[in-house]
Amino acid sequence: MLATMQKLGVVPSFSRPSVSNDNPYSEALFKTLKYAPAYPFKLFESLDEARQWVLHFVDWYNNCHRHSGIKYVTPAQRHHGDDVTILEQRKRLYDEAKKKHPERWSGKTRNWLHESTVSLNPGNTQPETMMEKVA
Repeated sequence: MLATMQKLGVVPSFSRPSVSNDNPYSEALFKTLKYAPAYPFKLFESLDEARQWVLHFVDWYNNCHRHSGIKYVTPAQRHHGDDVTILEQRKRLYDEAKKKHPERWSGKTRNWLHESTVSLNPGNTQPETMMEKVA
């Protein structure tokens, strides 16, 4: 099976139970899906109903859900470049609030500066893969 997958150009995944960093982006999305406010508590009646729910989830995820990893903007805002303006406005707002009421702030304000590169769990190094262990 492995040889056939390699022949077809499919990169095999050697996921292990309780190891969520085999594909961290899909695992992070799956967790968001499971903890979404609209996550269904009952089984779907049909495949069509499941597809409709996923379509609504994807729309919410991209256009409404503000992600902490991209400074509380939506993926759509980030993708279209609207986050630059939004973050500048937030920075101004926080700076003005701190200037008006410094007693409310014990330190710096939140960092609202735009970052051109975003990664999942920055600073974490990926453990060696199963293929590296075998080699």
